[in-house]
Amino acid sequence: MSIKIVKVPNIGDYDNVDVIEVNVAVGDVIAKEDSLITLETDKASMEVPSPVAGKITTLTVKVGDKVSQGTAIMEVDVDGSSDQAAATKSQPQSTSQAPAAAAASQIVDVEVPDIGDYDSVDVIEVFVKVGDKIAEEDSLITLETDKASMEVPSPIAGKVVEVVTKVGDKVSQGSLILKVETGTRAAVPALVSSSVNEYDVDNSNAHASPAVRKIARILNVDLSKVKATGRKGRVTKEDCYNYIKYAITKVQTGKVTASGSGLDLLDDPVVDFSKFGEIETQPLSRINKISAKNLHRNWVKIPHVTFYDAADVTDLEEFRNAKKAFTEKDGIKITPLSFLVKAAAVALQEFPKINSSLSNDGENLIIKKYYNIGFAADTPAGLIVPVIKDANKKGIIEISKDIMELASKARDGKLGAKDMTGATFTISSLGVLGTTSFTPVINMPEVAIMGVSKTAVKPVWNGKDFVPRTMLPLSLSTDHRVIDGALAAKFLTRYCQILSDLREIIM
Repeated sequence: MSIKIVKVPNIGDYDNVDVIEVNVAVGDVIAKEDSLITLETDKASMEVPSPVAGKITTLTVKVGDKVSQGTAIMEVDVDGSSDQAAATKSQPQSTSQAPAAAAASQIVDVEVPDIGDYDSVDVIEVFVKVGDKIAEEDSLITLETDKASMEVPSPIAGKVVEVVTKVGDKVSQGSLILKVETGTRAAVPALVSSSVNEYDVDNSNAHASPAVRKIARILNVDLSKVKATGRKGRVTKEDCYNYIKYAITKVQTGKVTASGSGLDLLDDPVVDFSKFGEIETQPLSRINKISAKNLHRNWVKIPHVTFYDAADVTDLEEFRNAKKAFTEKDGIKITPLSFLVKAAAVALQEFPKINSSLSNDGENLIIKKYYNIGFAADTPAGLIVPVIKDANKKGIIEISKDIMELASKARDGKLGAKDMTGATFTISSLGVLGTTSFTPVINMPEVAIMGVSKTAVKPVWNGKDFVPRTMLPLSLSTDHRVIDGALAAKFLTRYCQILSDLREIIM
């Protein structure tokens, strides 16, 4: 017997962190990287993986303990652990299968890849069925978030032997999509979750994974009030969602008094439009319906204040048009949006409060040190917002390439989650469609959005004469909880100055 003491690893600057879950028991056989305990700080929860494989002989921590780096968690007998743990982690597909056949034909689990920060994403299409032969990069399923739909390609070639997901399912990163028979790649062993201690269910000590706790924090759900339906009394994501539905139903039916955040509005009028003439009912797409809910939330919860100004882009347009022939021969199209994005990145660095988000509890302002600019794109499926990452580090040519690539993917429905998340500021340009001004709706959790309208040649007084100048109307909507009128006016004025003088962008 060789005993290894497993201790809490480096967890940053935290001390006396709460143990909220113990995921193993004495006698369990564990593999390397199995989750042992879950810790929770004031910012997040984190799982502590096992650095070794073996059999647990002693547990030295329990739920409610406070631990720091170096605190002993358990003792593990590591003798002969590799083979034993591997056996518990992978099971053969068929006991009667010959070794030669297994080597020539392997069953591989295909899972949902990294899709950003999304959880429980809807499956709206399944492109394959059992028996289909697929090639690498063939589309398997289509997922739909509140911003766009995305196809999941196959990472391998082979024959589909089992399809696990179906239309209507909700999946997350790591969810099993299907199983593929292939002789060109080793099978991925089927994972078996480590055993979990049986705890007495107590409303004051709810058990949930870090992902579920993150959802609960975002939705402001008290886990101690949620009915747990998961294995061994664990709270699942669905439990959180069901609790929200239950709470909303109670408010809507008058069983409880709505909190101050609710709105006491009259019901929508019920009208039979057909009695006035011929009508046609057109169903909204799923993206339209989800976007409508998000826009309604953003408009109701954010106190919008919109500021208007116009930037003199005469020199900018002359410069852009002069460079057209030079860049277009290389297949690069420089649009005004490229300069708008770059100008935003420059201005945001000077006004960090506009590049921020309000914390969920409303107690803190989160200043972001990165500058990712989203731009609204109109597609047949609805309005979506691709994101140009690290715009402050890119020049006009590189930004133009990003815009072209993202716009093409948006039109083809090929945008991934990473293409649409992480924005710190958004630009909504309606210039090609007209309008002189409008009120753009802020995209939570951002605190500002820039609306861009159609340029027009206007007479401008230069101190001696009225001269024709190309003016670009701008509309800046801000979250008044974070940005006061003076700050918004200064930012918009500075943004106009940057667009009016190309040297500001270069600097």
